[in-house]
Order: sequence, then structure tokens, then C-alpha cells
Amino acid sequence: MNNPSLMAQYKQPVSVLVVIYTDDLDVLLLERADHPGYWQSVTGSCEPGEALIDTAIREVCEETGIDASQYVLTDWQQRNVYEIYLHWRHRYQPGVTENTEHVFGLQLPAQVAVQLAPQEHLGYQWLPWQEAADKVFSPSNRAAILQLAERTKIPPSPPFAKGGV
Repeated sequence: MNNPSLMAQYKQPVSVLVVIYTDDLDVLLLERADHPGYWQSVTGSCEPGEALIDTAIREVCEETGIDASQYVLTDWQQRNVYEIYLHWRHRYQPGVTENTEHVFGLQLPAQVAVQLAPQEHLGYQWLPWQEAADKVFSPSNRAAILQLAERTKIPPSPPFAKGGV
């Protein structure tokens, strides 16, 4: 059942999760329009033939209006395979039950205004990373946010030499 026209009506079971955060580790969360109260980072399925990095850039732009190419977008080289929630399986080909999610981080110097896609999201908020991790509904999204503190550690400066010249 690899008919391209039939496959176009279904999502691919390959997606990106993009954690958008500031230098101060505030994290952008979006509230889903199809499930009010469900908060998440940017997510989206790959289009046929699309590179993962291009999916990340496209989804960030579509969902927030942010041009990811203007900031530091990093592929965290992390994959999560999870069972697709029953209420979203109709979006995939019959028999598809798992999705492979690729995690990215997008670092911004500070919070920016967001232009939501109203058909996808009802609202947004910037939260400190610990609060954001507690608010998201997805376990893989929570795990990614909890990695921020470790991923963004700045190595300590070398000690200054005492004495003088």
C-alpha cells in the first residue's frame, strides 16, 4: 500500500519536537487547539522527502512565526519512539501505531513575540524550564525540557593567576 496519493492524506510516523528556549532557560509552550489544556513545545510530522532539520524550521515558523534560521537550532541527536495516542491515530495509515520523534533545541537570546497558527494553538506562554516541564502533557516533551539545564551548562572559567606583573 505505497500509493503516493493515498499516503499524502496520512501523516508520516516521523516527527520533530523542537524545544524553544531563551538564554535564561525560559521555555515556550503552546496550547493545542484540538485539546485545550494540552501544552507542548513545537511538534510536527515530516513531509515526504523532507530532511529533519527542514521539518524543524518549517514547523517552528508555521506554529510560532519564528524564523529558526536566525537563531541557534541544534539537533540533539535524540530519538523517541512512542505509541501514537488513540485519538490521533486516524491521521496515520491504518495499522500505524508508533511514531519516531527527533528532538531539536532552538535557543533564543530572549523571549520574542509569537504569531500562533489559530487552527493549531489557542495560546502560548513562556515559563521557567522547571515549570514548563511540569506543564507539558507529553512524557518525551517533559524529558527534553528537563535536559535543558545539563545541555546548556557553560564550562567554568579557568582560575585567574594570582600575583601580578
